[in-house]
Amino acid sequence: MSELKLYAVTCEYIKGEKQFYYRAQNFYKDVPASEEGMMGDFVEISEIDLEGSRQFLKKFGPGKAGTKRALDCGCGIGRVSKGVLFPVFESMEMLDMMEEFILHAHEVYLGDYADRVEAYYLYNLQEFSPLTKRYDVIWLQWVACHLTDKDLMEFLMRAKQSLRPNGVIFIKDNMARQGCKLDPIDSSIIRHLDIMKNIIQTAGLTILDVEKQEGFPEAIVPVWMIAMH
Repeated sequence: MSELKLYAVTCEYIKGEKQFYYRAQNFYKDVPASEEGMMGDFVEISEIDLEGSRQFLKKFGPGKAGTKRALDCGCGIGRVSKGVLFPVFESMEMLDMMEEFILHAHEVYLGDYADRVEAYYLYNLQEFSPLTKRYDVIWLQWVACHLTDKDLMEFLMRAKQSLRPNGVIFIKDNMARQGCKLDPIDSSIIRHLDIMKNIIQTAGLTILDVEKQEGFPEAIVPVWMIAMH
């Protein structure tokens, strides 16, 4: 699939970028700051999800990437930070566009782990520029789907610059069985894995590994994990 076609296809779906981002912000205003809220009522698969992430991270974590600092993008209340990243990294930085989620993470959900958070960023990912050479791992789970192709590509270019030596970026997200699909309810784009790979490679990153999350019910859109640097 050519780059031009890729952008044209997805931009047709998005008709008005501001509306696309505004709808997502509006959707999350009504989402409770809880594990149920973070999992969209599929809370029973949370542990399967976390275990899949832990195993995938192990391939590139200690011994390959360093373990000094990770960034959790679209962290919500910190479900992935708590279940996957804190046990591995000395310190964490966490980013989300919803203040309520970040406050709940810090004051309630993270418990003692909150002491190891160096910074919380209340930002939309498309507007965030991470500091250079800062992170061993950058984790994006169920957040790449909320960016347009162009904004995702540009964020990945900035993220690449913010990796420490041997650092790795992880994307874990819903992937369409074919093409691109826009979910108008939460304003997210579900892309086919090949489209996601194309965006990553156009951003100048090298894909290290790709793995499907196993153990989810058939009714759920397939979820894939991609490691890159």
